[in-house]
Amino acid sequence: MTDLNKIYTISGKPGLHKNVAVSKTGLIVESLIDGKRFNVFAHEKMSALGEISIFKVGGDILLIEVLKKIKEKYESKPVANADFSGPQLRVFMEEILPDYDPERVYTSDIKKILSWYNLLAEKDMLEFKEDEPEEEHASEQNTEPNTGESAE
Repeated sequence: MTDLNKIYTISGKPGLHKNVAVSKTGLIVESLIDGKRFNVFAHEKMSALGEISIFKVGGDILLIEVLKKIKEKYESKPVANADFSGPQLRVFMEEILPDYDPERVYTSDIKKILSWYNLLAEKDMLEFKEDEPEEEHASEQNTEPNTGESAE
């Protein structure tokens, strides 16, 4: 399962990067493109895919939900002809997310989403880890103290 909170996009670096370890100065990441590992320092601009959202008319939607919609439409396969032109990218986005906000979602954003999806599909990383709701977690915990006595 892929945890999108551990997959990053880093400003100035192509592709996506997986968090491998924490160092004194930042993170050690591995490129999903070529597998090379390198340090990312705390001052560098990076975003976890799990925290990115896409503007919709009247709100927004998490990137993971958009990726799931693309996965469903393309049956977990990479999108062929991913080098769409601007108008083709807009048509693609309207098919995936009809209520996206075309004034605030730029063509370059759609191109990034498509390239990220294709990279995740090529690496077989489209099974996303779901965050468990806090309420379910709390109900599973035993709230009674253990006194060592049996409850007969």
